[in-house]
Amino acid sequence: MMFGPVLHHDGLSRPLENPTLTVLSLGVGVQSSTLLLMADRGELGRKPDVAIHAKLERSEPRAVGEYLEFLRATVSIPIVEVSAGSLYQEIIDASDGVANAYARPPLFVINERTGEVGFTRRQCTQGYKIEPITKAVREMLGLQRGRRGPKTPVVEQWIGISTDEITRLKHSRFSYIHNRHPLIEARMSRRDCIRWLEERQYPVPPKSACTFCPFHTNAMWRDIRDNDPESWAQALEVDAALARGLKNLKSRGYLHRTCKPLAEVDLGSPDAAGFDFANECEGMCGV
Repeated sequence: MMFGPVLHHDGLSRPLENPTLTVLSLGVGVQSSTLLLMADRGELGRKPDVAIHAKLERSEPRAVGEYLEFLRATVSIPIVEVSAGSLYQEIIDASDGVANAYARPPLFVINERTGEVGFTRRQCTQGYKIEPITKAVREMLGLQRGRRGPKTPVVEQWIGISTDEITRLKHSRFSYIHNRHPLIEARMSRRDCIRWLEERQYPVPPKSACTFCPFHTNAMWRDIRDNDPESWAQALEVDAALARGLKNLKSRGYLHRTCKPLAEVDLGSPDAAGFDFANECEGMCGV
């Protein structure tokens, strides 16, 4: 498969010269899995030192864990698994009034004064993806807790964002970490990634996202409902918890942009234009 020339997008995707550590952020979705397999085959030049997967306990489809085991058995690049806990359990606990439970999912809410649909603060990617991965990176660098990292980049972090989601590119918020997007450099879209996998007879991974993620399109919700009854049941359980109310949220939260209980939503209706994981502000989920 041949792709276009290397693309450097506004300085957001270029190699870091002589990094101390190169890590691949592994979400176990299509793009990051393709990135890992390409790197392991030597198709992207220098290989990452390690791939880090931030696991969302009891929150993702079983197929994500199964694909992770396939990757472990296939690649030589070490895969480190980290976790900040279970977003699912956090929501259930917050709806049951458990002490110190603070649910952080992005949710649709209705403004009681205006009746307009809004969105709660998006904290789950930060808390469950970025923070545990950054903690692991700091430990690999030997940085003790409370100690600041270097003022210049020494870590090159590969993130599996493809050309069809180029708006998700972000600079690292940490001075010592440089974000790199090799799929952007190779001008590969998500469809290109799937084709690359199929041509080499690798299985195509599932969508890497929580079963109850509000960034699901109607097509994604239909696929979960029709083909993954276990995940659909969990999404309905979370929806029921939201109906009971979260102690840290004044308004009733919803998983679907229509602000209706998930079981009552017409999932056959067209998706809102531009509504998908491109709206996920941190650029590290769903890949």
